Amino acid sequence: MSEHQLLYLSQAEVEAVGLTMAEIIEAVETAFVEKGNGRVEMPPKPGIHPGGGDNFIHAMPAYIGAMKSAGVKWVSGFPGNQERGLPYITGLLILNDAETGLPLAVMDCVWITAMRTAAATAVAARYLARPESSTLGILGCGVQGRSHVAALHELFPLQRIMAYDTHPEAAAQFAAEMGDQFDLDVVVVDDPRRAVSGCDLVVTAGPILKQPHQTIRAGWLDEGAFASLVDFDSYWHPAAMAEAVKFCTDDVPQLRHYQDVGYFQRIPGIYADLGELATGQKPGRENNVERTMTANLGLAMDDMAVAPLIYKKAIEQGMGTWLPL
Repeated sequence: MSEHQLLYLSQAEVEAVGLTMAEIIEAVETAFVEKGNGRVEMPPKPGIHPGGGDNFIHAMPAYIGAMKSAGVKWVSGFPGNQERGLPYITGLLILNDAETGLPLAVMDCVWITAMRTAAATAVAARYLARPESSTLGILGCGVQGRSHVAALHELFPLQRIMAYDTHPEAAAQFAAEMGDQFDLDVVVVDDPRRAVSGCDLVVTAGPILKQPHQTIRAGWLDEGAFASLVDFDSYWHPAAMAEAVKFCTDDVPQLRHYQDVGYFQRIPGIYADLGELATGQKPGRENNVERTMTANLGLAMDDMAVAPLIYKKAIEQGMGTWLPL
């Protein structure tokens, strides 16, 4: 039997190690600084699309030298799973030893994906949103809606959330949970415009669609507001996105790759990526009236910034199952 072992961590164990959102935001921001300085290796993610439509399974490799982190995430998104009572996002992450290449751990990636995606939005908002932002609009009250409340609550003095979902019962459950967890005033709205207009921060977190439904129209997003397009441009009419003074993304090559396969067909010119903002190569918000946006695609380096922290905490706490290679 091989003397080498890897640690398997289930979804429950990944969450139970106790990594905080503040720690995740710090790690993700460090990764963006490394990216901005050209010290991250991360090819655009290849994918397959079983069944066609908006189904995907992506392979997401990355290496961050400064964090001694290397590995790959194999993640799927199947919109139809919700009707089957199954999660939209599922997958596994493999963490490798950056010195030997040996696998160190295999862990469920669902919790990581939710948390690191929201952390990337928080990093973008640190540079692009007004620091006094207190009202958050959430369109899509699922896993990403919840994690984004946690991340933005970490950096901003949130007081009120305007919650919209195409399934009213999902919005009602979201409101009850978020109100209790964060002691916030959560208002369920049946008009999507009410989760955009009047909000300092807006997050669209529905399913990712190749053909956007374009619900959000020009004139809805207030001057001075910040929006994070977690669902790509699915929620946004091109004229609404065109109102952004600064349209950003987490990775330009990856966005161009998505354009090549049919997404992001009518977006504004890209002002900066988050690495450029995090390293000061380009200024973020420069006044209180700029409308700013980021289309965060979800990067492998986000996962690889978080995975070593989970691995370290799991070993310290004696969690997980050791398996022979």
